[in-house]
Amino acid sequence: MNIGPKTYACVAVAAGATAWAAGTTPVWGVVIGALAPVILAATPRFFFGAVSGVRTAHPREDPIAQMSGIEFEDYVARVARSCGAPVIMTSITGDWGVDIIVGRRPNRLAIQCKRQSRPVGAGAVQEVVAGAPMQDCTATMVVTNHEFTPAARKLAELHGCELVGRDELVRLRSTIRRLTRPVADV
Repeated sequence: MNIGPKTYACVAVAAGATAWAAGTTPVWGVVIGALAPVILAATPRFFFGAVSGVRTAHPREDPIAQMSGIEFEDYVARVARSCGAPVIMTSITGDWGVDIIVGRRPNRLAIQCKRQSRPVGAGAVQEVVAGAPMQDCTATMVVTNHEFTPAARKLAELHGCELVGRDELVRLRSTIRRLTRPVADV
């Protein structure tokens, strides 16, 4: 919003006259008239600053939203290590769609990590399901900071692939423990 000097002058005169008519002394009427345009000019900036400050200083700011793809993989690997299972991070190329291998044979878990700004599609499920036998894994999982498309959910259900989306990240540790538990314990 762009306010011109005539508007500021009108606001100053109106505020001063209103203050004087309300019973203030002429000196206070002039002071209020001089301050009114300053307050008017500062108001949009104040509200913009207050709103953006609330948005950026939110106490529950999601740290995962600030991570890169590699940092997200590292985060998932740290969670997996905290389960007490061995963790292997595969190379960036030639990994057959498996980013992290968790657990001991014969109960190894293949994890595909997808940190992106849109829902994860069926391609991620295809990659990890196809790559798991190549990495000698029996269970599969796709972990994302976002959600999954209906096609990805359907394909995961058909192949027994565990999907961990943004809302399930808080239960990632327990999900990894469940999937890497020895078969006799199940």
